[in-house]
Amino acid sequence: MFGGIDEVEWAGLEHAYGSAGDVPGLLRGLASADPAVRESALDAMYGAVHHQGDVYDSTLACIPFLLELVVDPAVPDRGGIIELLTSIGGIELDGDDELDPECEEFESAANYAMAASAVTAGADAFLSLVGCEDRGVRLTVPLALAAFHGEPALVLALLRERLKVESDPEVRLAYVEAGGRIALRHDGLAPEVVEWLTALTRSQHDGKPSVYDPDAYAVGLPPEPPVRTRPHPNGVTGVTGPNGPGSQGGTSGPGGAQRADRQTRAKGQDRTGRETDGARPGASAPGRPYDPGLRLSAIAQLARCAPHTLPADVVPDVTGLLRELRTGRGPERFHRAPSGPPPRPVPPPGPGALLGRLLDQREAERAARTAPWTGDLLRTLHDGLGDRVDDRIALLADQLCSPDWGQRIDAVRMSARLMRTWRGEYGELVGLIGEQLHDGEPGLADAAVTALEDLHGLARPAADALADHVIAGGPGRWVRRWAEEPDALGRALVALSRTGDARAVPVLARLLERDPLPRDLGFAVGHLGAAAAPLVPALRERLGALPLDDRLYDTAGSLLWAVKALRASEALPEVLRLLRGAPEYRREWVAELVLRALAAFGPAAAEAVPGLRALLRDGARRDGSSPAFGAKAATALWAVEGDADAVLPVLCAALAGTDQGARRVAAETVGAMGPAGAGAAPVLAPLLTAADPWTRVDAAHALWSVTGGPGLSWPVLRAAWDSLPSTRIPTAERLTGGADTSNGGGAFPAGARGAAGLLRSELVHVRRHNAIDGGYGSHDIVRDERLLALCRQALNGRTSS
Repeated sequence: MFGGIDEVEWAGLEHAYGSAGDVPGLLRGLASADPAVRESALDAMYGAVHHQGDVYDSTLACIPFLLELVVDPAVPDRGGIIELLTSIGGIELDGDDELDPECEEFESAANYAMAASAVTAGADAFLSLVGCEDRGVRLTVPLALAAFHGEPALVLALLRERLKVESDPEVRLAYVEAGGRIALRHDGLAPEVVEWLTALTRSQHDGKPSVYDPDAYAVGLPPEPPVRTRPHPNGVTGVTGPNGPGSQGGTSGPGGAQRADRQTRAKGQDRTGRETDGARPGASAPGRPYDPGLRLSAIAQLARCAPHTLPADVVPDVTGLLRELRTGRGPERFHRAPSGPPPRPVPPPGPGALLGRLLDQREAERAARTAPWTGDLLRTLHDGLGDRVDDRIALLADQLCSPDWGQRIDAVRMSARLMRTWRGEYGELVGLIGEQLHDGEPGLADAAVTALEDLHGLARPAADALADHVIAGGPGRWVRRWAEEPDALGRALVALSRTGDARAVPVLARLLERDPLPRDLGFAVGHLGAAAAPLVPALRERLGALPLDDRLYDTAGSLLWAVKALRASEALPEVLRLLRGAPEYRREWVAELVLRALAAFGPAAAEAVPGLRALLRDGARRDGSSPAFGAKAATALWAVEGDADAVLPVLCAALAGTDQGARRVAAETVGAMGPAGAGAAPVLAPLLTAADPWTRVDAAHALWSVTGGPGLSWPVLRAAWDSLPSTRIPTAERLTGGADTSNGGGAFPAGARGAAGLLRSELVHVRRHNAIDGGYGSHDIVRDERLLALCRQALNGRTSS
């Protein structure tokens, strides 16, 4: 073993932390007889040689030695090494993209391609391991074969044969998952895989016919589901029909958060960490019924590789299988544990490696779960169901009512993901998430709070549960403490405040008396609107007591946001004190916060006019002032005084300048001026053809406002609707008449051709306009809901397109 390892110039190769001189020791550690050494070595391989999925030159050099380890029966824990190889070679590049040697990402892309080729070249090593005695190997090798072997038809046939004799439930699931991977990678084999998966959805012991239509895959059309009758709650028999095809969603793959779970399985344990010596390959299993876990896995893989073959009424099938798993029908192995909360994690006896600690914690958490692998299957199913939102809601509602806390915590997290991406009627689902706050398991309550926090007004069905949770938890639940950061509000209190519920007010009043003040308290106050009026005196007191030191920007930020959101002009003396006394350090930043508050106060801040005029006059001449500062001062002065002659010269100069930030501020202010800003029209018109798309959009809105009609602006805004989805909200607002008082009712302006159709099209889209794969913002949902509300408002208030 390791022949030639010392001939590699490892010190000249690199990994995530520099020289790869330590890699030979890590490779030898993977073959150690000491489990702790093996665990530490594998952890280091992921942490340095394959750091966050990266492939380095040292990673490539490791592949031949890792393949040697995989085929040596004397090496323990080979399943972990197989998964490492699968991850190293598993980054797929878009075949349509050509690699440019001059591109800075060329080396990384080339390394990924070489890694995939190297693992593929050695994939025959996996073929002989399908029937290995080592359970960890049997768990991990099916996916490796599906991903890399050059004869996928041979692999598929092998998987189908092995499924007939394999008795370990989770290994059987691995075969099914690998089949789904083959269908995704090899179109020619997809019909055969779909036929196989379809057969697996049947229950042999009761002769249940499959409702899945594999022929639909061959013709590329959604199937016609069979007509089914179900008893109506009122005793009337109803007929169900198709909901239409679901769109194919993304597929879930191995990620860093799943690594500890993968290694648990690779060690030959089930996902609760228990040894499974009774499951050995080769056991005869003639006529064994397809257990509910296998059938659920087959449905999930059909959703993954052929979602249009799923029937309209797939949800009752899935929920029935989940109940079988919960209630003890089917093989005993699938329902070992009670449904109570998990035991608290026990710290490992020694320091150990990070991976080892994660394993210990994962095993402790999963020990009490019934069929813990169902979470992965259900995530795959949800991805496949895609835009079938009603079906997904029904499935999640059933999961949230499960006596198994594990299914409920999975459902909470899947619900959050669903609501971030897709539009739907979520009232019932949100209410069920709120009920999880009453559960004694802290992890479940934390997950529920996390899901509710970003919903803002959509979380109102859970407001009672949030209020009970906040009040019952007392001060310890109101504030989150950090070792090296200022305190922040508890997330449940934030979620309650974002619903606008007045029950947050007494708690926030208590916290306004606290030192130190939670850094985000003012933002929560701002969400409460008129209900927060009783807090204004305390906000003024805190603003008036702030030290005028170098920390002023950090300490004043959220408080100024609160008085701005509440338009609390009675706080003007305290606000002006900050403007006049701000230190040089971050002075402009503090001034900008004050300017926003003064603009919100409007004419009630007349006392600030002399100071604002001085800022407008002197701001551009101050050393270090940003080009946008003068425009921001003009914005506040216009809102307070309304003198167009005083602000237009500054705003027009900003529009004609080269600073994008200054142009955007100036365009927004000119737009707010309406016809009073008509003098800026000659400067705005040329910006409609600017290279920067945001400059074009800002100019288009402003020009529409100052000229009183869409004119040249509409083509720009219509194009941006498609290319820059985040511009849809201000455009929809303008179409309501809310940003344009020149035509506040009746028909759409004549120049806004196709506006009604655009708004109707937005309302029928199921995917949120700002949803992106792999990321989200805390205000994405509330912004998308605002867009929908504006579209409805515009259509209800207009009579023509």
